[in-house]
Amino acid sequence: MERSPPQSPGPGKAGDAPNRRSGHVRGARVLSPPGRRARLSSPGPSRSSEAREELRRRLVGLIERSRVVIFSKSYCPHSTRVKELFSSLGVECNVLELDQVDDGARVQEVLLEITNQKTVPNIFVNKVHVGGCDQTFQAYQSGLLQKLLQEDSAYDYDLIIIGGGSGGLSCAKEAAILGKKVMVLDFVVPSPQGTSWGLGGTCVNVGCIPKKLMHQAALLGQALCDSRKFGWEYNQQVRHNWETMTKAIQNHISSLNWGYRLSLREKAVAYVNSYGEFVEHHKIKATNKKGQETYYTAAQFVIATGERPRYLGIQGDKEYCITSDDLFSLPYCPGKTLVVGASYVALECAGFLAGFGLDVTVMVRSILLRGFDQEMAEKVGSYMEQHGVKFLRKFIPVMVQQLEKGSPGKLKVLAKSTEGTETIEGVYNTVLLAIGRDSCTRKIGLEKIGVKINEKSGKIPVSDVEQTNVPYVYAVGDILEDKPELTPVAIQSGKLLARRLFGASLEKCDYINVPTTVFTPLEYGCCGLSEEKAIEVYKKENLEIYHTLFWPLEWTVAGRENNTCYAKIICNKFDHDRVIGFHILGPNAGEVTQGFAAAMKCGLTKQLLDDTIGIHPTCGEVFTTLEITKSSGLDITQKGCG
Repeated sequence: MERSPPQSPGPGKAGDAPNRRSGHVRGARVLSPPGRRARLSSPGPSRSSEAREELRRRLVGLIERSRVVIFSKSYCPHSTRVKELFSSLGVECNVLELDQVDDGARVQEVLLEITNQKTVPNIFVNKVHVGGCDQTFQAYQSGLLQKLLQEDSAYDYDLIIIGGGSGGLSCAKEAAILGKKVMVLDFVVPSPQGTSWGLGGTCVNVGCIPKKLMHQAALLGQALCDSRKFGWEYNQQVRHNWETMTKAIQNHISSLNWGYRLSLREKAVAYVNSYGEFVEHHKIKATNKKGQETYYTAAQFVIATGERPRYLGIQGDKEYCITSDDLFSLPYCPGKTLVVGASYVALECAGFLAGFGLDVTVMVRSILLRGFDQEMAEKVGSYMEQHGVKFLRKFIPVMVQQLEKGSPGKLKVLAKSTEGTETIEGVYNTVLLAIGRDSCTRKIGLEKIGVKINEKSGKIPVSDVEQTNVPYVYAVGDILEDKPELTPVAIQSGKLLARRLFGASLEKCDYINVPTTVFTPLEYGCCGLSEEKAIEVYKKENLEIYHTLFWPLEWTVAGRENNTCYAKIICNKFDHDRVIGFHILGPNAGEVTQGFAAAMKCGLTKQLLDDTIGIHPTCGEVFTTLEITKSSGLDITQKGCG
């Protein structure tokens, strides 16, 4: 459902319907055809746009004011069935017969934008978009329609958000700014190792923020090594102190937790540190850490519960292994570490642990960075291997045993080959699992209100307006099916959802060409399609791929390797060489990628890159001088600074 622009269609002031007669048909109040026909004149694009916006405002005004609105056509049998249903319930409806009003076609166009529904009848109940005839009768049979027919004032809140992470908080604050009564429920179930954290979700507490800070700590170690070549002299032995780093990072995170709580308080958003679970339509149970239960109701809900790390399901995994939930606040240095998995979380953690001088091994079941460009993924792995990270390919753990307790202790890991009967074992101080994440959707009572989830993945299928199959329930963030699992995506979708629900906006979240960066020792930034996906979508013969190796100036004096950093763009030859894939492996790849992502939103082409004058000397300028195509087979190694 999108509630947005408009009030009662037709000319005149918002809220007025000067050209309509009211009549009563089968108990329903009908907005009859106007006595005289009036049209929204459209002398030019500007006037036409203004008229359309006015129509939106009037439609939304009608929806906001009415208990039930039925957008109908007088000859439609499905519309008649719905009107008869509400009549039998004794419910008065506002019925707008689109075939009997001026600009009915325009009304239907705007309704399509608001609801993503092309057909009539199109029904709203207490500002919630129910859908068409079938959906209305399904809601009636399930009891949902009767719940929706309650007045809004019967609910404790306009909006309750389950989950206080990036997406949930973004949605909550925006809804509160728009004048709505909002509650956020957030509760962190402790990890098997007993780790929990404050308000803010994965990103702030056990994800992007501490990960990037530990990545920075490792980069500073590399910078210390480089500094000698630049004339810095120091005699004392330099060593890394894990406890000092984690204390500083956790202090920063605590300040962010407090900032989020303060922000909610300033916007009058109710924050409840309890576990939310649906018990019936429009009603949830909130259970706090003491087991005390409280019940709340709301007109609408947003599920923003995020994901938690997956375990292997083998002997000893939950007893002795840790995950990213535990690593960033680990009170002791992890020592010799086995990282299980090849996700970006696995490689990022392995990278900064190795950067601290630890002995690190990565156990990989199949490929690195599934879903990312595989040429880039292999280059990421190759660089890590050259810098001390060991890789065990095509193995999976089958058992973890504790040999010694301690901080850290000693663990024995037994693993088997994925390609045969070979088994191996190794002894480590810490085993870090990073094999993927599971959506937190299975224990929040969704089945009690009929919200559908993907039974295999736990993800929630939603419409392009983040609406679930239950009209008053929406979802944002990592739990969405087939959407990027990224913090900025959750923030954007949450904010825009609130604006559509409670403001005069129709803007939807754009999930195309979302940039991201893997913060491995040598960062990998990308936007758009991987080479594999581009070939699948456009066919290889329709693509031109430009690429080059490059040597950052900062690496030259430091004596770091040439022909390691790599840049690649994938162009659609039959769309003006439009850039459909952007990839860079090098220092500060995230900073470089962010700017080019904006250019891709604007339709970046190879010619536009060629026309752009680079900033010298930078890594980003390499994209303004790309000449060699993969299809040419020419050598891309560099022999000096460009």
